[in-house]
Formats: sequence, structure tokens, C-alpha cells
Amino acid sequence: MPFEEISHTADWSLRVWADDLAGLLTESARGMYALANAEPAESPRVKREISLDAVDAESLLVAFLEELLYLAESENLIFNPIGKMKIDGYQLKVELEGGAITSIDKEIKAVTFHNLKIRQSARGLEVEIVFDV
Repeated sequence: MPFEEISHTADWSLRVWADDLAGLLTESARGMYALANAEPAESPRVKREISLDAVDAESLLVAFLEELLYLAESENLIFNPIGKMKIDGYQLKVELEGGAITSIDKEIKAVTFHNLKIRQSARGLEVEIVFDV
């Protein structure tokens, strides 16, 4: 998997890597759902399209994950797989398909900016994300 949990004293932390920003956003969402052990219902499937604007890649990542957390809390939905994604600068349009949450071990309260920096590495783009739980 292109993500791994990092030991953290109070919160959850995740290291994610991918070839490009779209992949990084997708794998970050998959990793976040995996940390919470969240599972969607097989049916009925629901679709959503979201559009986000940000000032930089880090802000776009946080806004995307926060939107997914909002949909989980307000509509009891998680989205897996993440669908077609278009990024233009720091503008994101993504098609989501998912279902009602059937199980979740622990809710994530927020995505933080704590030490958040997307950087180039041997694995492509890489980031460490800290989640408030």
C-alpha cells in the first residue's frame, strides 16, 4: 500500500506517497479511511461531485480530507474508490462514489496542518498527515 501509519503520542499520523498530486490525494483518503477502519455499504451507492480551491497543495490536501470527514459526519457517507479527479493549479474537481458507513472503529475529528509539507522523494510526492482523533 502507498501509505503507512506512523506512531504518534496523542493523534494519528500517516505517511503517504504517490506519483502525482491526484494520486497523493487519493491515497491520503484511502489511508484516512483505513486508519478509522471505516467501511461503506455495498449498496445503495451514492455519487457526489466536489469542487475545491486552495492557495497551495497542502491546503488542497487538507480541504479535500476535511470535506470527506464532513460528508462522513453530516451524511454518514464514505467514498471508496475515489473517482475521476481533475486538478488545475490548486483547484480540484472530483467525482466520488460510496455508501453509508456500515462500521467505523474511531472517528477522526480533523486533519491538521501540523508539520504538513508535501515534498518530492524517491517514491514521488510524499507527505506526513496528522489527524486529530
